[in-house]
Amino acid sequence: MAALGWLTPRRRSATARSVLAGEASAEAARKSSQELEELAEAAPDEQDQEPEFPVVGDDKAAAFFDLDNTVMQGAAIFHFGRGLYKRKFFERQELARFAWQQAWFRLAGVEDPEHMQDARDSALSIVKGHRVAELMSIGEEIYDEYMAERIWPGTRALAQAHLDAGQKVWLVTAAPVEIATVIARRLGLTGALGTVAESMTGIYTGKLVGEPLHGPAKAEAVRALAGAEGLDLARCAAYSDSHNDIPMLSLVGHPYAINPDAKLRKHARERDWRLRDYRTGRKAAKVGIPAAAGVGAIAGGTAAAIALHRRRH
Repeated sequence: MAALGWLTPRRRSATARSVLAGEASAEAARKSSQELEELAEAAPDEQDQEPEFPVVGDDKAAAFFDLDNTVMQGAAIFHFGRGLYKRKFFERQELARFAWQQAWFRLAGVEDPEHMQDARDSALSIVKGHRVAELMSIGEEIYDEYMAERIWPGTRALAQAHLDAGQKVWLVTAAPVEIATVIARRLGLTGALGTVAESMTGIYTGKLVGEPLHGPAKAEAVRALAGAEGLDLARCAAYSDSHNDIPMLSLVGHPYAINPDAKLRKHARERDWRLRDYRTGRKAAKVGIPAAAGVGAIAGGTAAAIALHRRRH
């Protein structure tokens, strides 16, 4: 659970830790994709494809999809946290703290090093000492409980178009690679790039390998995976809702803004990137805090984050 929604709006160049996180995620993704291929017994169910989006079969091309609010409504890590709370991995106070951190990063837009370090430490402490296999098994259950019904059909159709063309499709997310792998398998995708938490003999140590797979680290992960897979990034596509993923989107020849935030929408229009928005009415209005659904603790944290943000400005 090392990701925990570290959504940092400031753009920055890749650091050594970003490169390490990206390379570690790419290695984990390649291993998980081999397992997913063995589990696949039949072709994915057919989905309606958008007629304006033809995909030509090309073994040098692949597609990379951000997860939160691109493929799925809300934050995967938060829904995973809800599932762990239900299974008594931590107390209500920690859930409220978790919700507050999510609200702060998503709405206040403030990158406070101490606050972020606190969020990372609290997330890692929850899984420390637990077996990787245990979290994977629980992830399967949590997907059915909280995530399956939150997949955007439109984005799912885009991913299916790549699959139908014989291309590989990867999730790229700051969520833990174990969670991302479960979601990728359930959607019939090739695999997932995610934040890698250190483990020894199959048990989490409470440390990260590098840093959360966010911002520049995502681009490094895609670059590393493309090199290992022999892909031509100029022929690849990437999809995201967030301006934090501009480094990843800029890396490929076919960037798409999906359900974009204001900054990404502006950036995409300036560069003539394709846009897709599957939100309508109330759903679009709630996109900033979708993870709050059904959890009362978040409402207070969200309001507090907004109020504090306004006072500071």
